[in-house]
Amino acid sequence: MSTAFIFPGQGAQVIGMGKDFYENSPLSREVFDRASELLDLDMKALCFEENDNINITEYTQAALVTTSVAMLRVLEEKGISPDVCAGLSLGEYCALVASKAMSFDDAVKTVRQRGILMQEAVPLGLGAMCAVIGLEGQVIADVCDTIDGVSVANYNCPGQIVISGKKEAVEEASGKLKDAGARRCVMLNVSGPFHSAMLKEAGEKLYEVLKDVELKDFTIPYVTNVTAEYVTDTKDIKELLKKQVSSSVKWQQSVERMIENGVDTFVEIGPNKTLASFVKKINKEVRVFNIEKWEDVDTVASALKE
Repeated sequence: MSTAFIFPGQGAQVIGMGKDFYENSPLSREVFDRASELLDLDMKALCFEENDNINITEYTQAALVTTSVAMLRVLEEKGISPDVCAGLSLGEYCALVASKAMSFDDAVKTVRQRGILMQEAVPLGLGAMCAVIGLEGQVIADVCDTIDGVSVANYNCPGQIVISGKKEAVEEASGKLKDAGARRCVMLNVSGPFHSAMLKEAGEKLYEVLKDVELKDFTIPYVTNVTAEYVTDTKDIKELLKKQVSSSVKWQQSVERMIENGVDTFVEIGPNKTLASFVKKINKEVRVFNIEKWEDVDTVASALKE
């Protein structure tokens, strides 16, 4: 059995996420308290109590990384470790923590800055994102190539691809994609055109932040969104994280690459079941588990130890 730990990205957040872990695990509690201290934010209030900030990029990213790592620590305490890690966009920072290449302290401080930089990159209303349902990735990429200012942002799974860029260009592409046979094109409620060329400058500024981050040798490899390939050399990480902000998230290709490499079990660690549903659509043969509630831990731990 070969296992991958996978971590969700922005959009998975939900009020109450991680609260049961905070209440039941000293290690999880330590993660939340440490994040609050490092960022001078009340992470418990942000994640556990009704508030609007949880859906604002500059807060969402730190909240999600904190929650997923708090859950990860419980699995690690039980002696469960993966053979490879991956995360969708923001989730890649959790994958780096799980791989031991980046400390939690550096990851949460970096994503706090990443969220701010991404939010500030494009004035509200100038960019947009749209989910395209029921059309092949290559057809979508070809249509985007004919329109200036729009590109594929996320290859999530067969039949679900997201495009991103200038609002007018995304709307024009949406019309052409419907003509090309898309079942639906759904404009997303997001604060920016993530994973498009409009965020290139945010990636450059993030690179300056990453210069202060100390990276250690991997104990576990991770698969990057940028190339959908295994990364084993820490020297490559900062450049990849810079590019990741404005390049396509090759999630489907990443999952396929892991399966080619022998992975037959995926464990999504974090709120919601978004990545688990993507994996099932990519390959029905693999085993897929979720850790999002406290009671999931024992169920998944015993299944993985079989």
